[in-house]
Order: sequence, then C-alpha cells, then structure tokens
Amino acid sequence: MLNVFKKKTGRTGFVLLSLLILTLVLSACGSSAANNSASSSNTSNAAASTEPSDSTAPSEAAERTIKDAMGHDVKIPANPQRVLASYLEDHLVALGVKPVAQWSVADGKSIQDYLQSSLSGVPTIAYDLPPEQVASFNPDLIIIDSESAVEKGLYEQYSAIAPTYVLGDAVRNDWRKSLTTIGDLLGKSAEAEKVLADYDQKAADTKSTLEAAGLSGQSAAVLWITQKAVYTVKDSVASGNVLYHDLGFSEPSLVTDISKAAQADWNPVPVEQLSKLDADHIFVMNSDGPDSETIKSPIWQGLKAVKNGNVHEISASGGWMYKGAVAGGQIMDDVLSNLVK
Repeated sequence: MLNVFKKKTGRTGFVLLSLLILTLVLSACGSSAANNSASSSNTSNAAASTEPSDSTAPSEAAERTIKDAMGHDVKIPANPQRVLASYLEDHLVALGVKPVAQWSVADGKSIQDYLQSSLSGVPTIAYDLPPEQVASFNPDLIIIDSESAVEKGLYEQYSAIAPTYVLGDAVRNDWRKSLTTIGDLLGKSAEAEKVLADYDQKAADTKSTLEAAGLSGQSAAVLWITQKAVYTVKDSVASGNVLYHDLGFSEPSLVTDISKAAQADWNPVPVEQLSKLDADHIFVMNSDGPDSETIKSPIWQGLKAVKNGNVHEISASGGWMYKGAVAGGQIMDDVLSNLVK
C-alpha cells in the first residue's frame, strides 16, 4: 500500500516511515478514530459493519489449487475463516472480512489507524511476520503481499503453518488487482466487483460535486512534511491516484517531473524545487507540527496555494498514505470536506 523508499523494500520501507511519524500517530489516534467513524463513503460504511469470518460456507465451495506469483501451487481452503493478510487489511475490510491479526510496528503501538473502526479489537502482529507469531494465530490461509517478504526460507516456514499465497509486486502495486485477487481467494469475487462499482460511483459523484463547486480543472498536490523534509506522493499511487485519476485534478508540473523519476510511492521534494510548485490547492500532512520550519520558510510562504489560503491540513493517520478502496473513499471525503463548504 505504501512504499517510501525503493520499491523492493515493501513493508520494510514503510517501517522506517512509520517510526518517523510514530509520535504523530499516537497523538492523533483519538481524533483519527472519530474521523473514521464519521466517514460517509459507501466503502467506509461497509467497513464499519465488518464481522469476523464465521459465515457458513456456501454449498458450492470447494478446496482449489491456485498458482501464486512465485509459481507455488497453493491449496486454498473452501471457505477460509482465519485469514492473515498483513498490510493488506484495506482489502479485507472492504470485503467484509475480519483478519485474525493486523499489521503493526513498534510493538503494536503503530497500526493503520484509518481502518480501526473496522479492526478494533483485532490483535496485532509484527510487520515482519515472525513465524512463531504467525503460528500462534492458527490461520487457515496466509496471504503475503510481496516476494521479498518470503525470502530466506520464510515461505517454507509459513506454508508449513497454513496455505500461503504470495500476491507479488505486480499485483500488490495495483490495489484493484489486489482486491480482486484476494476476493477470488476468499470466494468473494462478487463482493469485490461490488466494492469496485461502489468506489467508481463514489468517485464519479465526488467529481461531479467538485465540478458543480467550480473546481473543475484546478490543480492539487499532496505533501508530507516530516523531519524538516518535504515529500510528495507519486501521481499513480495512493492519494496521488485518487486526485489525478479518480477525481480529475490537474497535476502540477513539479509532481509530474518527480513522479517520472520516482523510485518510491513518496519522494523527496528538493528545497530548491519547492518554489516551483504552482498548485492551486495543497493537501499537507504536517508531522513536524505548527512550529515546522518548512511552513515558516519564505519559500513555503511564497507558494500560490499558501498565499491564496488554499492549504488544507490533513491527518497522517488517515488514508492518504495508503492504497485501497477504504483509503480512497476516505480521501474523497476529506477532499469534499476541505473544498466544498
């Protein structure tokens, strides 16, 4: 869902990011839960009603053997009840599935806050999935996001615990493919298609509302300020994809240039280039707080969006850093609440 450094780092790259913003995450946890509960998206409403996977198996269900991204022939249970899919929880929530454990770092202190209205009470598991922890949850199906997560004999250890399916980078980098693949594995293909249809309808409705408010054609950028550095999201992933693809915001040339050379989902904006950001609107996650040197700097104060009062502060504990139907729905809600009064 999120990669801050090189693509091959997967969850490990995110761990470094998460530790950087841990203080913010902990302080914002309460407000994040309130914001998540208030979300009006169809996806969010579906997420709020998520129940544990204890439904009776459909009569036509049967064990299947499916080849994963690494060529493993994986025997998928007829009706998985105890699913472990660390860092893929957005898709589980969207499908109405509660996992046996959820991704975390820092000994469970840092989690995906934007999903907690649906995952409240779900125990945490360390981001690197120690086999002994995995076994303790007695999963009947393990879904892994990346090939790199099962290196050095880990696949063999996981598959000895439960059937283990690896999505692979080519799938996990496209949240729609991830959702439909997981939906197929869980016997919820119809539900996955409905999630996508509902998401597309929400995007169309949101775009129409923005157009009616006279915002059609305006440009926007998403920035993250942390440790006195500024990052922007790649235009094809996470909140970048929502703004530019789903909602039709114009992409500033600076974002385009950085995205072309991007090796990660979030990439640094050199100080000397920040002044070139001519976005009409800036959505900013300010992990450095109100005393941030960045937002007090002459370069920041000289930006068009800043001078026009069009800087919209959003929470780093929301869905803006993540990929998925739930995250995207929350991003759209945030866009409307900030731009349409």
